[in-house]
Amino acid sequence: MTTISPFHIAIPVHNLDTCRTFYRDILNCEEGRSSDHWVDFNFFGHQLVIHYKPKSKEESQTNSVDGKAVPIPHYGVVLPWDTFQTFAEDLKQKGINFIIEPYIRFEGLVGEQATMFFLDPAGNALEFKSFKDISQLFAK
Repeated sequence: MTTISPFHIAIPVHNLDTCRTFYRDILNCEEGRSSDHWVDFNFFGHQLVIHYKPKSKEESQTNSVDGKAVPIPHYGVVLPWDTFQTFAEDLKQKGINFIIEPYIRFEGLVGEQATMFFLDPAGNALEFKSFKDISQLFAK
């Protein structure tokens, strides 16, 4: 793959302090600029900004993928294989409650990947995934 430009994503959180602690101390994201209403993080080389927004009453939705209920919307990062395995173990040690435990999706098929899903304290769904063969990222 060629060099990838960092993406920027801004997400709503209803408790800035709790989410700040989660992204900084649980996911080990370096904190950047901040104000009373938002905080920037280095999210695996990308810019993630948490913005305060009162809690929504909207219910989350799911789609079935590989027989599992995948939360919609979600966001995350494709990690190198060894990094994914280490990160998954670290999250287990920190007591993360997974929506979908780390497992191999599409095993033996095109697009085989390791994946896991969990929520941040504001209910935003995160997916982290990895490919042993990164050329499978967009394979059909």
